[in-house]
Amino acid sequence: MHAHRAHGHAELRLAGLPGTDVFTEPVVVNVGPLLRELILEYTREPGAGGPVRDRLRAVLIDQLRAAPQQPLHLPTPADPRLAALCSILRADPADDRTLAQLGRQVGAGDRTLSRLFRSELHMSFPQWRTQLRLHHALLLLAEGEPVTAVAGRCGWASASAFIDVFRRAFGHPPGRIFRSER
Repeated sequence: MHAHRAHGHAELRLAGLPGTDVFTEPVVVNVGPLLRELILEYTREPGAGGPVRDRLRAVLIDQLRAAPQQPLHLPTPADPRLAALCSILRADPADDRTLAQLGRQVGAGDRTLSRLFRSELHMSFPQWRTQLRLHHALLLLAEGEPVTAVAGRCGWASASAFIDVFRRAFGHPPGRIFRSER
């Protein structure tokens, strides 16, 4: 089961590819010019069939497999204490309290929470918090928020610190992410 949500100015194209093993779990991929055009063409007439469409589908699948994945994985916990902690930070990504401080609020020790982050979410607390902040930053950038405002609202001490983390995660500065679509 999955859901889609678009933020900012977006045009959504859905290309169902049943019977393929392109991805085994949800991922976000970087769509380059060729992949973009393949998706546009493939979704132009969804009910069409025939050998040309079959070849187009094969190239689309090849390009999807080769597309670089973006580091946007933000898993959701099952443990109620961890879920409560994650909910607090989702409501305010700029909250800079330590794991111990947040643990007192949700009724769990920092060592327990640290183990839960590793076992349930397969990442450390700082890694998860950074992913949350990057995810929130993308939403704010999509809405047209300035980079400096996004940095503060997402909990970075400075715009330059935010830009550095963003560049390391995505390979380009945050100011460039939606510039070409406007």
